[in-house]
Amino acid sequence: MCCSFAQLYLKGTLILNFIPVFESIKPMIRKIANNTIVLVIALFACNFTSIAAPDGKALFQSNCASCHNPLKDATGPALKGVDARVPSKEWLYDWIHNSPKVIASGDKYANDLYNKWGKTVMTPFPSLSTEEIDAIITYVNSVEPAAAVPAAGGSTQAAKDSDGPAWLYTVITLILAVLAIIMWRINHGLQRVSNDKEGIATPRDIPLYRNKVVIALAVILAFIFAGYFIVDGAINLGRQQNYQPEQPIFYSHKVHAGINQINCLYCHAGAEKSRHAMIPSPNMCMNCHKQINEYTGEAQHPLYTAEGEKVDGTAEIQKLYKYAGWDPAKKDYIRNADGSIKASPVKWVKIHNLPDHVYFNHAQHVNVGKVACQRCHGPIQEMDEVYQFSPLSMGWCVNCHRQTQVQFADNNYYSIFEKYHEEIKSGKRTGVTVEDIGGAECMKCHY
Repeated sequence: MCCSFAQLYLKGTLILNFIPVFESIKPMIRKIANNTIVLVIALFACNFTSIAAPDGKALFQSNCASCHNPLKDATGPALKGVDARVPSKEWLYDWIHNSPKVIASGDKYANDLYNKWGKTVMTPFPSLSTEEIDAIITYVNSVEPAAAVPAAGGSTQAAKDSDGPAWLYTVITLILAVLAIIMWRINHGLQRVSNDKEGIATPRDIPLYRNKVVIALAVILAFIFAGYFIVDGAINLGRQQNYQPEQPIFYSHKVHAGINQINCLYCHAGAEKSRHAMIPSPNMCMNCHKQINEYTGEAQHPLYTAEGEKVDGTAEIQKLYKYAGWDPAKKDYIRNADGSIKASPVKWVKIHNLPDHVYFNHAQHVNVGKVACQRCHGPIQEMDEVYQFSPLSMGWCVNCHRQTQVQFADNNYYSIFEKYHEEIKSGKRTGVTVEDIGGAECMKCHY
């Protein structure tokens, strides 16, 4: 259609060339065509800037979602309407960039907030710009409560996140691109007509597939894109972000840790004592499920798999009884001839895997560093089926070490760092990051 329009325009131009009046306005037409091309390119650039505006939802999920929920309290307070609750927008920027500094300044609102949330210091985010913070605030304020009821085919969610009219930007961009091509062809045709009128030889048009410049650019771009995707694929080898395997028993963290508020350390007792968090044995589950033999929360929270299949919570409890060797009718364990309990371990599928050359200690992070579980595992209290929330890449870990301030003041583990203690007392330093105490050194994780 565009080509037909250009061809009709050129035919009309050829006819007008024989009209003397056209000679006086032809330079004006050529100037308008050139200016139009410049205008289209400028509009396209402006539109590209709009498309590249900060994505509030993506920024929230990558920086805030591990501790905050827009609508309800989690590790930190609900964020919807936070800009109206805090003293000012500038205060909010300072708090997000460096909350320990705001607390140390004696700000009453900051200290009240700090004490209300169990004296847990919010991780500073100095790299976030004010525009990115505004985008996050706009997103959390746009989130509405879910109002959907799960159907037979699976669960649905009625809450719609406001991501902006991205489709409108795309349509405008395509229209402007088409207009730019049309104007370029018109200008090219007018130039050729003018050359023919003045007896100037017009260079022969070379097809794009035979143009050496186009071929060279295509080869260079092909190498660049191929290199990028090869390197990106190699970097992501072995990573399992969003990995969500099917487990032998449908265990809902949302029911246990979320609705029933069972502390993570009750089941994963090793998280504050040893390198491994520990997967609880069936005996740990039976501490509660000797009395709880059916799922009674069907009306409030029906269970569904990630594929939308309905789950019978009571049947899943019966699976636990088989692994634990428990007879719910007799309310006693089933025993072998030698008196031992007829039980078998639950073959849970491991979700979070680090390479063998990486050392990670849960106790060092949970007990000494006071890092919340959600910092790495995401909103675990909202997951029915657990999945790997964070990338667990080296860059992700190092960035966390650079940004996270340790619980330094009242922690005997850091008593040997006398210099930092003195600097804090004298006011030269407001806090100590993991990087300051060697958290970015290679031997910290690879030894």
